[in-house]
Amino acid sequence: MPQVEFSALPARARLWVFGADSPLSEEMRVRLLAAVDAHLAQWAAHGVPLVCARDWREDRFLAIGVDEAATGASGCSIDGLFRVLAVLQSELGTALMGGGRVYWRDRGGAVQRGDRADFTAAAARGEVRGDTPAFDTTITTVGEWRTAFEKPVAQSWHARLAPALEGATGS
Repeated sequence: MPQVEFSALPARARLWVFGADSPLSEEMRVRLLAAVDAHLAQWAAHGVPLVCARDWREDRFLAIGVDEAATGASGCSIDGLFRVLAVLQSELGTALMGGGRVYWRDRGGAVQRGDRADFTAAAARGEVRGDTPAFDTTITTVGEWRTAFEKPVAQSWHARLAPALEGATGS
């Protein structure tokens, strides 16, 4: 049984995080997760099933983890996952892959998305502060997903994008 509950993956498991450009509707979420689950159920590297799982947060963040201590993902198996996601993002009309996107919570708690310049401008306007929660889509382990995916800008690499926040603690 390769696909497991996400909670069963160890903290050291390898992780990929994908963020949608905008929140997915219920219909889009169901389509996305059903297709991802179907892929994970048969995901293998060199014929060996991968011990893997997925998680979903905030109507836009998909995390896919693989316990490489059990079975290591190969370049071909990873490429296969990315091909599936490329098709899905085209069908759903939202980007899931590609760099440059930054995610943070606004003061009302809603998740915002922009490019690095948008984030820097929001910080300059005072909309992003040191205590503003930001989402780190660059994390690479399940343990980080559990403990460090969302953290204050001042404690994240995001602070480098907002020179006005240097030394700021969110006050």
